[in-house]
Amino acid sequence: MQRTYELMFIVRPDMLEEDQDKLLANLETQVGGAGGSVKSVERMGKRRLAYTVRKFQDGIYMLMVLEGEGGMVKEVERRLRVTEPVIKFITVRIDEEQKRLAKIKDIRDTKVRGKGTRAAAAAAEAAEAPPPLTPEATPETAPAAGTESAPVSA
Repeated sequence: MQRTYELMFIVRPDMLEEDQDKLLANLETQVGGAGGSVKSVERMGKRRLAYTVRKFQDGIYMLMVLEGEGGMVKEVERRLRVTEPVIKFITVRIDEEQKRLAKIKDIRDTKVRGKGTRAAAAAAEAAEAPPPLTPEATPETAPAAGTESAPVSA
């Protein structure tokens, strides 16, 4: 079953650009060889690490979106574990999150299509409400039904 994963890894801050290219190309061939595909690659640049990792304070962050099976992820993680320039990595399955977000978006779109916008819904409610009573037509001052408003003489 094809699933979608995000693979974020951090490489040494002193790694050259061409070495980064070789590492990414190697990972892409590994993913392809394991029956998966690389959807996107993003180089996030050099950033400060939250804590010291293998005596490094900084690292170059990279993000890959992969599609494939669990065996492919296991093989890529094994390769990352033995690759010396990689100081940290994490893989997260994101297809369930994408399904959940799509479902929420569909629900919101259905509500908006059904009622219109919130302003339109508020206007429709206001149109259905009875008109407010004016001071001269309040029940206390209005004449009773069937009676005339003739002056009362005493």
